[in-house]
Amino acid sequence: MAKHGKRFNDAQEKVSRESQYPLEEAVSLLKESAKVKFDETVEISAKLGVDPRHADQMVRGSVVLPNGIGKSQTVAVFAKGDKAREAADVGADFVGAEDLAEKIQGGWMGFDRAVATPDVMGVVGKIGRILGPRGLMPNPKSGTVSFDVERMVREIKAGKVEFRVDKAGIIHAPVGKASFETQALVENISALVDALIRSKPASSKGIYFRGLTISSTMGPGVKVDHQGLIAALK
Repeated sequence: MAKHGKRFNDAQEKVSRESQYPLEEAVSLLKESAKVKFDETVEISAKLGVDPRHADQMVRGSVVLPNGIGKSQTVAVFAKGDKAREAADVGADFVGAEDLAEKIQGGWMGFDRAVATPDVMGVVGKIGRILGPRGLMPNPKSGTVSFDVERMVREIKAGKVEFRVDKAGIIHAPVGKASFETQALVENISALVDALIRSKPASSKGIYFRGLTISSTMGPGVKVDHQGLIAALK
C-alpha cells in the first residue's frame, strides 16, 4: 500500500470514503485539502455503465467549460491557404501542413492541442502514430476536424475539454484549478457532467451514470452525490 504524507492524511481525515457529498460541499472539501505550494489541477473521474470494448458504447466528445481550465492552451492547426490565414488571424500558435508534420516527425511537440481541416487529414494521418498515443490526434467526433477553424481555435482557447471513456469505463477530465472560486468549479463540473449525460450511447442499458469523484493533483478523492447533481441538471 502506498504511503502518504502528513498533509494528505490530514486532508483524508476530513473526507469520508463512504459518503457522497452534494457538489458544492464536495468542492469546498476539495479546496480545503489543496494546501501545496502550486495551483493544483482539479479533475473529475466519472464511472459510466458502458462497455468500451463495443464501438457502439464508446463515449467521446468535448465541452467548453464556462470558466475555462485555468491554463493557456497552445494550439497547432493543420490547414492550408485561406484556412491557414484564418487560423493565424484568430490566435492559433502554430499553423502549417506538410511542414508542421515534418517538424513533429523530427521530435517537436510544442503544443497542447491540435486541430485540422478535412482536406489535410491525409497529411495528419501520416503522424497519427505520434499524435494518437498522446491524445492529440484531430478527430471529427471530438470537434477537432472542421473547416470552421475560427470556432475550433476560439473554443480551445476559451477552455474546451475533450473526454473519452477508458477501458474501465471511466472518464477522466480536468475541470479547473484549486484556486478557482467554488461556484466556478461547480459550474464547470456541472457542464461536463451534462455533456456526459447527453453523450449516452443508445445501446447503453441499465444504470448509465454510476459514480462521480473529484480530486486535486495532490489531494484525496471526494465522492459526489451524482444522482442529486443529475436531478438538478434536468
